[in-house]
Amino acid sequence: MIAPRSFRFQRRLVLALLLAVSAPVLADGPFQFFPVSPCRVVDTRNPNGVNGGPALTANQIRRFRMQGNCGVPVGAKAVTVNATVVQPGSAGWLGVYPATGFSGTSTINFNAGEFAIANGAIVPLSPVAAPADLDISAFWGNYTGTAPQTHVILDVTGYFQ
Repeated sequence: MIAPRSFRFQRRLVLALLLAVSAPVLADGPFQFFPVSPCRVVDTRNPNGVNGGPALTANQIRRFRMQGNCGVPVGAKAVTVNATVVQPGSAGWLGVYPATGFSGTSTINFNAGEFAIANGAIVPLSPVAAPADLDISAFWGNYTGTAPQTHVILDVTGYFQ
């Protein structure tokens, strides 16, 4: 006995769906993403240092080192970060970008007096050749023209290589 046409179609559809689900997913593009356990690389509330204090001053650039910290290998091309602004002194925006050039893009906008506000971002890294090289920058632009300070936290969640 020959199965009805609709049954044969359903059987082929189920088989095709099973094969599609079990097929490996390949990343398209020049880089591959590697997740890492969330890890705090930068916290300006900590004592002064490369990835610590002091707090960011408005309209000033601050550079940090991501590669070689928290599972991000030297040679990584970009990182996924959660950028947090803590107790900003005035309203403004924070841009996180490679140390070699400002992108002109805001990573997060905030108001004065907010306790903490965060946003996720994918940020390209500048290449590093020496252990002292810095590969990521933060710029705090404020709207009032005054120069208060704010703290910044960068938690890495993965990298591209």
